[in-house]
Amino acid sequence: MKYFDNLTELIGNTPMVVLNKITNKLPCKVYAKYETFNPGNSVKDRIGLKMIIDAENKGLLKPGGTIIEGTSGNTGLGLAIVAITRGYKCIFVTSDKQSQEKIDILKLHGAKVVVCPTNVEADDPRSYYSVSKKLAEKTPNSWYVNQYDNPSNPMGHYESTGPEIWDQTEGKVTHFVVGVGTGGTISGVGKFLKEKNNKIKIWGVDAYGSVLKKYHETGIFDKNEIYPYVTEGIGEDMIPLNIDFDVIDGFTKVTDKDAALYCRKLLKYEGMFLGNSAGAAIKGVLQLADEFNSNDLVVVLFHDHGSRYLKKIYNDNWMREMGYM
Repeated sequence: MKYFDNLTELIGNTPMVVLNKITNKLPCKVYAKYETFNPGNSVKDRIGLKMIIDAENKGLLKPGGTIIEGTSGNTGLGLAIVAITRGYKCIFVTSDKQSQEKIDILKLHGAKVVVCPTNVEADDPRSYYSVSKKLAEKTPNSWYVNQYDNPSNPMGHYESTGPEIWDQTEGKVTHFVVGVGTGGTISGVGKFLKEKNNKIKIWGVDAYGSVLKKYHETGIFDKNEIYPYVTEGIGEDMIPLNIDFDVIDGFTKVTDKDAALYCRKLLKYEGMFLGNSAGAAIKGVLQLADEFNSNDLVVVLFHDHGSRYLKKIYNDNWMREMGYM
């Protein structure tokens, strides 16, 4: 008999898929690291498992404990799946710009969900960063995950995602492109790939309204860069400790409109039903066309599944209301 003992054993080892049409004007091949094949349909399953195991080993998470985290949805789901298999409770704090589907999915997985306003600064007591920390202080036998500063986040990608990309491309990868939020994926994968071949270029995709690109280029945290934006899962209004800017070669910014429209293009031209950050990621690849030549092999990571955005980017009325169609 061939089987897995529980769902967490399916995390990782996701496929690589060639993009055939949407990138046909580029001089190189582009491959998608297709993370929706994780059981929670997102790359965040990887760090959910890694962070919980490490917390157990350090004695931070005890039997019957409560996992508390601020999340845009996908990390919460990854944590919730692992929590169900290991007997933990979950409280997740999110912002009101996240899709209703994400909130509903977390609740269906048994989590309590607290929704906070988006348009406040990170250190505001109403922000989802502040609220999650306060809940952790008040809740007995709880563990505050803090994916932004938790070193297990990038280490999970250093140990799994990076080696998978290296092996699947037989070491021929020349560029890695990914949307950046907590910084775990780009930092963990980037560190691994740079150690294998320091000529590999690591590119981050940022959102307009986020501080990451300017901070990388200048070392200046410019609050004037911060304003509300629609794209979910990428960009930050603070600097997570997990972002290793030394392994990042550059950033490109993608508009909310382009992120939404290119999700639709991925579905129309490639049959790929993906989330908001995938549209930003592939548009970022196209914006970097001048960086590539015919000998290059580009890998772009697609974070999550389109089913979480049915009432937004895959809803014609919402797209028209936003002025995107």
